[in-house]
Amino acid sequence: MAKIKEVISITASTHNILATGTQITGDICAEEDFRIDGTTIGNITCKGKIVIGTSGVVSGDIKCTNIEILGRLDGNINCPGSVVLRASALFTGNIISQTLEIEPGAKIEGTCSMYREE
Repeated sequence: MAKIKEVISITASTHNILATGTQITGDICAEEDFRIDGTTIGNITCKGKIVIGTSGVVSGDIKCTNIEILGRLDGNINCPGSVVLRASALFTGNIISQTLEIEPGAKIEGTCSMYREE
């Protein structure tokens, strides 16, 4: 009997969502965009954009292409694209990024370094 191998195609509009009330402990690796409205404890690596929603809480370092923070992040950010801290953001850690936008009202404690042109 022949085995059939199934191939699943995923479009660029695919993204991951961690819903409010859900908690994950451990490191996360994501290929696509990732929205966090729940709680994560551990480091996150994402090839796309990360959005931490207003109810989202992340405790760990983040490496991603772009990030927008509306909730809380306790950890460092390494992001070759843009970092956006919205007015409701609570951030403690260090940022390495190409661009940084901080809205009035955002709380930040840490340092920021910009990527250098090689």
